[in-house]
Amino acid sequence: MSGARAGHASGPAESRHDGGYLRVDGIRVRFRDEGAREKPPVLLLHGIGRSLEDWEGLYGRLAPDHRVISVDLPGFGLSERTRGRYSMESMARFVLAALDTLGEHRPLHLVGNSLGGAVAMKVSALAPQRVRSLVLVNSAGFGREVTLALRILAITPVGRRLMKDKSRKAAYRTERALFYDRRFVTEERLDHAQAVGANPGHDDVLLAVARHLGTLSGVRRRWRTRLLRTVAAQRKPTLVVWGDEDRVLPASHLKHARTVFPHAEFHLFEKCGHMPQIEREEEFDALVRRFIRGVED
Repeated sequence: MSGARAGHASGPAESRHDGGYLRVDGIRVRFRDEGAREKPPVLLLHGIGRSLEDWEGLYGRLAPDHRVISVDLPGFGLSERTRGRYSMESMARFVLAALDTLGEHRPLHLVGNSLGGAVAMKVSALAPQRVRSLVLVNSAGFGREVTLALRILAITPVGRRLMKDKSRKAAYRTERALFYDRRFVTEERLDHAQAVGANPGHDDVLLAVARHLGTLSGVRRRWRTRLLRTVAAQRKPTLVVWGDEDRVLPASHLKHARTVFPHAEFHLFEKCGHMPQIEREEEFDALVRRFIRGVED
């Protein structure tokens, strides 16, 4: 990818493939910015410990009709970490600051996977005028149940010991938990997982976020109840999707999502894990593009 060009202005018909790094609140942040700048904006938010590569299948399909932005959240992917306490609010405010840096202030279509879904909802809670619609993909926030691995990370000393293992085998175990079909655990994904795990801020940030989100018993009720109540009251166009074989956040959470977001659309992918945008790429892309078109019509 080319170097960051946050100040670059594109012509009306020009399609851009900007990427690289920019400074947000003093830290170095990796981003990707595609499509014509004047088109309706879409923001893609990845999950805990992940990176903007998780949206690879969406960029090319959305970019002809949208400005498509994604960032590595602070301390994840290849972005530097922020100072101070990590919380849902701090991550959401960081996202808003990144958009400000990129000069994007219009209402967005927000697409978030896992932690990214919860951050997307928090952005809507903090700045409702900047969110046009929500696509929540196997999103955190709809239930207590979560994989044991993340519950253990909430116990910082134990989690820190576990995270010392940076072996290929450990990377495989983590990646394997994300997919129903093991064929998606490619050598390329393992290489990238190890590169992301080597980010100097990765372990501290992952532990801090896991501790904020939950305990050994599961996802904390307090933050998710407040967040869902606030976002549900906004009644923004919302699409909630899940994979029926999710080992991280079980598909049973979709039932609660239907209860708290009666105005939303829902879709369950069969034989699919935690990342439908990868494992069911074409179907997922078509579903999201159809939903966004419906919002814009």
